[in-house]
Amino acid sequence: MTDDETKKDEIQDEGATPAGPVADEGSSSSQAAGEDPSSAPPAGEAGSSDAPTAKAEESEPDPLDDLPWKERRRLLKSREPHKAGPAQTVEERAAAREARRKAKAAERRKERAALKASHEVGTGTPPAERDANAAKVRQGIVVSNKGDKSITVRIDIARRHPTYEKIVRRSRTLHAHDERNEAGEGDVVRVVETRPLSKTKRWRLVDVVEKAR
Repeated sequence: MTDDETKKDEIQDEGATPAGPVADEGSSSSQAAGEDPSSAPPAGEAGSSDAPTAKAEESEPDPLDDLPWKERRRLLKSREPHKAGPAQTVEERAAAREARRKAKAAERRKERAALKASHEVGTGTPPAERDANAAKVRQGIVVSNKGDKSITVRIDIARRHPTYEKIVRRSRTLHAHDERNEAGEGDVVRVVETRPLSKTKRWRLVDVVEKAR
């Protein structure tokens, strides 16, 4: 054997010896931790096992929840499998539809009758008592008694202005019925409201408060 061959063999022996202790160290560390090296899954498999659970947790909301109940019922009914019935003529279909309508109407009548029977009549608000409005009474001065059984009375009104607080005086005249012609011009009389006695008379003389001087 030449010197070159002996050097190559020594180099190969030196490169092969470190592999044994390194492998032993890895196996010894895993055994010391109490782990089975064959049972440990690869990194790729661990990531793939967590993915289905995350998808299951993130469940998408049902779009039917946002629809009204009638629309949701119609949509669910349309998804049900349909069985074809026997062939019918136009008259038979109309008769069947009329029978269904009558049955539904009978059910509604029964429900309404049951509701009426179970309904309890409440006391409610008692009707308001209507009192006869008291007739208006005014006091004024007779300005004319020329008509027969009729007098003209002037009613003086004095009110304080709501903004300027000035006394505002105004007057109005009304026609009253004097059955006995006892009121004279200038008398202070009291009249009361009554039914229409003529075209302009809606008042009647009650008494003469003060005679004119």
